[in-house]
Amino acid sequence: DICRKFTPSKRSICNTQRWIKMKVLVPSALRSYTESSQTEASGATLDEVLMDLDIQYPGIRFRIIDEQQKVRRHIRIFVNGVSAELLSQTMHANDDVVIVQALSGG
Repeated sequence: DICRKFTPSKRSICNTQRWIKMKVLVPSALRSYTESSQTEASGATLDEVLMDLDIQYPGIRFRIIDEQQKVRRHIRIFVNGVSAELLSQTMHANDDVVIVQALSGG
């Protein structure tokens, strides 16, 4: 069973997840985790998709979501071209997820 290799909290997500695959575009700042600009993840909600990414690429979720379970200020997530405000947003097969990192500086 593929879920056995995960910690207990991640294992329960792995076991209960609806395995619908979505394309996820990853910003260059997070490609050290994925080694690619595009990957796939699954889940019934946006939060589950991010947890699946973290199962595949440990540590990536912490770079996207803060300790209060909110999207970090410098990150934006779009689902099918529309800004996703809630991690509880329902996901559907073939949704496209784009993670964008805001640029700043002078």
